[in-house]
Amino acid sequence: MKNILFLTFILSASSAVAQNKAQVIFYNVENLFDTLDTPNQSDEEYLPIAEKNWNSEKYWEKIAHINKVMNEFDNIALMGVCEIENKAVLIDVVKGQKQKLKIVHFESADDRGIDVGLMYNKKMFCLKKKGILRFTLTVKGEPKATRDILFVELKHKKERLHLMVNHWPSRYGGAEESEPSRILASETAKKYIDSVLNIDPQAKIIFMGDLNDYPTNKSVENIMDQLTPMITQTSGSKGGSHSYKNEWNILDHMLISIGMTNAGSMRAVTNSGKINEFEYLFETWKGNLVPLRTYAGKKYLGGYSDHLPVSFEIQF
Repeated sequence: MKNILFLTFILSASSAVAQNKAQVIFYNVENLFDTLDTPNQSDEEYLPIAEKNWNSEKYWEKIAHINKVMNEFDNIALMGVCEIENKAVLIDVVKGQKQKLKIVHFESADDRGIDVGLMYNKKMFCLKKKGILRFTLTVKGEPKATRDILFVELKHKKERLHLMVNHWPSRYGGAEESEPSRILASETAKKYIDSVLNIDPQAKIIFMGDLNDYPTNKSVENIMDQLTPMITQTSGSKGGSHSYKNEWNILDHMLISIGMTNAGSMRAVTNSGKINEFEYLFETWKGNLVPLRTYAGKKYLGGYSDHLPVSFEIQF
């Protein structure tokens, strides 16, 4: 009888621990546009009258695909996304979720209207502060707007969590030629991180985003001066979250401060970083396994994204 009671206690304790874990996710959802023409934005590519014939049927299929990916995670605490057009598309995503998620979004000055956003579990967190870090690129001597860096301050019990969602400038025009733009983004982000850690060296910080650079690039190393990566090449079987010319590498990053590893009401679970490789996210192209995209050029594939979602766990 004592053995049965002991086993019951162990199982109950294990169940409680599992319930106290939740997922932190980042996902580049790849061109989640609505079907409406937005003034002063170059969104013509994703309209029903465009060559891609982006219509309501395709839009809602895309929303369903994002929800399918999200439903793979039992307990979402936080989810950052990029390549969304506006708050309205995030609202449509959240409508398809059983979990009670709230939205943080700001409209960026990006020419295409591409933004970042955050969904957070309102049962776990209370929003205390939100804002953006906006910076202007210089391309061929001309100023150019880009995506903002979203920052929030959330509260869980008595603890504060600082979170940043990023989508740094692309490699369009060449990796070396465009590198100064990503270094500017990293310097902008690092100033914010430093400002938080200067006040509290044990502050809990989560940094996530599609940085369009690899862990060995200067821009990412700049962030790793202060934060520790949760996503590495060993976080998935392919060694990356994105495939370019059939070579996998990490573009989608999640990093944490030392404060996230310390005791408290929440902390990151050691070695829980994961590049999620759900089978339906892939297709075979020219003999190679690659992410199943929504489009290949102008051809509609009805897929998910050219990036894989990345995640790690936090323990409450």
